[in-house]
Amino acid sequence: MNSWLSEILITDIATETWQQKAKEAALADNFRAQAFGIAPENVDEAIQARSQLLKSVLPAFSEFCQTTLQVQPQQMLHILWDLWLPLAIKIASVRQKLGHPLIQGILGVQGTGKTTMSKALTLILQELGHRTVNLSLDDLYKTYSARLVLTQQDPRLIWRGPPGTHDIDLGLNLLDQIHQSHSPIIVPRFDKSAYNGAGDRTTPEIFSGVDILLFEGWFVGVRPIDPKAFDSAPPPILTDDDRQFAREINRQLQNYLPLWERLDSLIVLYPTDYRCSLTWRKQAEQQMIAAGKPGMSESEIEQFVNYFWRSLHPELFIKPLVKSPKLVDLVIEINRDRSFGKIYSNSTS
Repeated sequence: MNSWLSEILITDIATETWQQKAKEAALADNFRAQAFGIAPENVDEAIQARSQLLKSVLPAFSEFCQTTLQVQPQQMLHILWDLWLPLAIKIASVRQKLGHPLIQGILGVQGTGKTTMSKALTLILQELGHRTVNLSLDDLYKTYSARLVLTQQDPRLIWRGPPGTHDIDLGLNLLDQIHQSHSPIIVPRFDKSAYNGAGDRTTPEIFSGVDILLFEGWFVGVRPIDPKAFDSAPPPILTDDDRQFAREINRQLQNYLPLWERLDSLIVLYPTDYRCSLTWRKQAEQQMIAAGKPGMSESEIEQFVNYFWRSLHPELFIKPLVKSPKLVDLVIEINRDRSFGKIYSNSTS
């Protein structure tokens, strides 16, 4: 953590020296500054707004770190200051310019921290006065019984997750109700632990006055690609059966386009090396096992992750997406150590 940033916890954040260091840091990265709309002519105002927001959100954020993330707030302070606060301010600004509630898509493969970021942004946006709700793509899964029928029809669908395992109409109905400012709205929820981990719908939640929805998932916003791409696909798409499965999943993506058309904006959490998600998943399972919870073996994890790579390979689907200014508004690169790298909007990359 930057030493000047750690002073927030022990001193007055409005000191002149502190403000100067904060301004210099905000302008040091041109891509990030442009992505968050910060320039020399407005940096004073931007830092003042972020400082005030930090001061008001810090008590709730500290509790979030200790209870939800189970880490000390100091460990997350730099992420809060450098990313989550300016990103929340940016999202709030987009919402204010719209004439209707904002549906913000967040795309990230396994281990990129999309769920954690969504929860942190919700906390900050609530502080900014926006009634914010999280929706995971997982919450739109078909029921357990409906997925049993799917598996009988196509035994290759051994796990929930790929395109074809979601109730698209359920999602469309919800997003349309939010866009049209209906209140209250019923938000579906999914219990992954039901049926020995197969998962099923659980009690939905009811919200009133929602004006921002954070819609996150591992292929939110992902679009079908040219089927010819599978002729020379990267591993683990190796066999004719693998290629046939990948082409079928690609066709299923077409059915999700109406959902993506409801997005007002899309943020992509983009690993600099997609293979890191396998390492991150292994680390997560090891932590679960160390905590006395059930977890998968390394071979089971590899089988699990490879299954998702065979269905929607990040190199084929996400890599070209992040280069599209028409489809993606902000790209946040994730380094191998899970720190944040380059942050840029497609108009400034």
